[in-house]
Amino acid sequence: MAEIFNMSVRSLVEYVYRSGSIESGFRTSRALTEGTKAHQKLQKQYDELDLHEVYVSAEITYQGLLFVIDGRCDGLLLDPDGVTVTVDEIKSTSSDISLIEADSYPVHWAQAKCYAYMVAKDRGLTRMRVQLTYMQVETEEVRRFVVEASIEELEQFVFHVVQRFYPYALAKYEHEQRRNLSIKELAFPFPSYREGQRKLAGAVYQTINEGHKLFAKAPTGIGKTISTLFPAVKAIGEGLLQRIFYLTAKTITRTAAEEAYSLLQDQGLRLHTVTITAKDKVCFKDEVRCTKEYCEFADGYYDRINEAVLDLLRHETMMTRHVIESYARKHRVCPFEFSLDVAYAADAIICDYNYIFDPRVNLKRLFEEQKRQTALLVDEAHNLVDRAREMYSSELQKSSFLALQREFKGVHAELHDAAKAINQYFIALRKRMGDSPMLVEPELPESLIAQLEVFIAAAEKVLAGAGGRADQGRADIFSGETTPDESDRLTEPALLLEAYFSTQNFVRIAKLFDERYVTFTASDRNEVNVKLFCLDPSHLLRQMGKGYRSHVFFSATLSPLSYFMDTLGAGEEDYSVTVPSPFSKDQLEVFVQPLSTRYQDRERSREPIARSILELVTGRPGNYFVFFPSYAYMSSVYEAFTDLVGAQPADGASSREAGSGLDVLVQQALMSEEEREQFLAAFQAGTERTLVGFVVMGGIFSEGIDLVGDRLTGVAVVGVGLPQLGPERNLIKSYMDSTGKNGYEYAYVFPGMNKVQQAGGRLIRSETDRGVLLLIDDRYLQPLYQRLLPEEWRDYTVLPSRRR
Repeated sequence: MAEIFNMSVRSLVEYVYRSGSIESGFRTSRALTEGTKAHQKLQKQYDELDLHEVYVSAEITYQGLLFVIDGRCDGLLLDPDGVTVTVDEIKSTSSDISLIEADSYPVHWAQAKCYAYMVAKDRGLTRMRVQLTYMQVETEEVRRFVVEASIEELEQFVFHVVQRFYPYALAKYEHEQRRNLSIKELAFPFPSYREGQRKLAGAVYQTINEGHKLFAKAPTGIGKTISTLFPAVKAIGEGLLQRIFYLTAKTITRTAAEEAYSLLQDQGLRLHTVTITAKDKVCFKDEVRCTKEYCEFADGYYDRINEAVLDLLRHETMMTRHVIESYARKHRVCPFEFSLDVAYAADAIICDYNYIFDPRVNLKRLFEEQKRQTALLVDEAHNLVDRAREMYSSELQKSSFLALQREFKGVHAELHDAAKAINQYFIALRKRMGDSPMLVEPELPESLIAQLEVFIAAAEKVLAGAGGRADQGRADIFSGETTPDESDRLTEPALLLEAYFSTQNFVRIAKLFDERYVTFTASDRNEVNVKLFCLDPSHLLRQMGKGYRSHVFFSATLSPLSYFMDTLGAGEEDYSVTVPSPFSKDQLEVFVQPLSTRYQDRERSREPIARSILELVTGRPGNYFVFFPSYAYMSSVYEAFTDLVGAQPADGASSREAGSGLDVLVQQALMSEEEREQFLAAFQAGTERTLVGFVVMGGIFSEGIDLVGDRLTGVAVVGVGLPQLGPERNLIKSYMDSTGKNGYEYAYVFPGMNKVQQAGGRLIRSETDRGVLLLIDDRYLQPLYQRLLPEEWRDYTVLPSRRR
């Protein structure tokens, strides 16, 4: 029996016929909606007996592989003679339709001829008419091209297309055979499971098997990454899955996933794993500008990409950033776009949350059938709540449109008038607000949306005219699929392009606006900001994750579980699991210093806190992190601390007091990756001097930091991590109150204590780690905060109250 290879007509012909260069930067926002309208308008003109959106399929055997190809043709037209049948393939364009010739787009002919072959074979027809219909979306001008072909000619054409696709299909088939065999023989990569690992791994497999969501709270140090990846890989071997997405918020956790896959590979696993790195980090050029004129890796990209992908898949399994870059240089292709193309062929993808959940960035070519065979593993899932709220909110500033109004005065009347109208809207809004610095409304600003749509239309004309036309476009990271001639691009001007994208996103988010949103306006002197603010992202996370077989949300600090299940979109049928800490209580000493760190008490508390920190670090020489709720509070206490030890700051970043044997490092607001690594590298075991690192809760040193053994002796956490009081947090509080929940806990307490748990979690990372944890705040003695502490922290000692 031949091995079955399922695919769509569109995927087949795009693989074989794609060509040309990458030209990214601008794409019309209306391409998808106007394209759909064009299809519908033309289909309404069909005769009564004509059909539209007709499902077709065919099976073609070639070299031992059975290709099952299907799709939907736009129209099936019957001539009055009742004998001749025409397949109609409709394409919309925003470009000059007179420039389109019969042979302009071979990929369109290929798609239509595949449909024609399927129809002819299914209906026993000997000849078919094949028609390409182009409509200009603004003028509604139509241009048609028609050819006739026999069933033999169509069959030969389709056979030729399959023949050209075959090397890729064969490579994928041979890989899947090796992969599945390796998975069956794959054993857990350690001699035994740590306590809690088997429980977590079993819950993950059961969740995938039953197609649900799992919310797993599992402590740091048990090996969460391997405990989620191993059962998911096994599910691929059992035929439950074809693909795994490992989603992260930070680079450091992507590295942990790569290491886990590498560990499994050392055990014999053969799995295609690709890491997607952000475009600005992986770009080979000094400036991220994707035009064939500027970038040789964009020029002719689609002429070389198939060979590059095939080469990579045949010779590599772990496709990390370094590997991607190596093959990208070899084949002279853009490394970022290369990683996206490889991702569609890979078994496992490591990437940021936004490739699944953000409507602006998500991978559009993952079809529903593929989603049903895909599991999402969401690492450090506590980060997704605020990230999602950010993804589903959008903001505009008055100053942007005032600048455009001035820029295009006397240059482009339509664009000038559109920008001026929006600027006038902001002026009127500011007058309506009077002396109030903010305005909150439950309704969508419909009149503003209408003006923004006028602006978008005007901007597109300018941008398209400035950018020319692309040879081939990518639709993965834009609002919708388009035909190549709609990929109008721009290299400048940046001001208009930035405003266009911001406006486009605002209008897109407006379509999501419901009772979970407010329109939040803030006015400060001459600036006015209007924000569509998502108060509750749970519904949209459910929508964006819809169709995937299973979701596994896991974190050491997914506490309280009820809060995270609610805010991350759990359903009644979904699961939760709590894995107890495998570490003994004698590994960790916990102290509570009951001082007030409330905002009004901070000046009064800075010296007592500094003394508490000094006593902690001088009593137990070693390496320490001290976490603060803000940079300002950290700087204030740092100043008091250095006064106590008699040290002089060096460049505001570190200090050393020669007599005390004490060094101090201070986190800076903007640290490069190299500076961050240097900061952590200072925390070494076996040094004679004590090192204290002053850092900020929720920052780059709060998560994914593994300073095992004597590299970290103790942690002090100043405050209970509450987000700063502000209008947006208060809006979340009010909304949650209105839904029957405790708004203060949802908006402030739970997010704050999550940061505390993350900070304290840096300390005990293995069975041999030992350390001391100091919690500085009198609220830790209150029942609400006590019950949010991890179980292993609750056996604490209260230190005597310290006064100035």
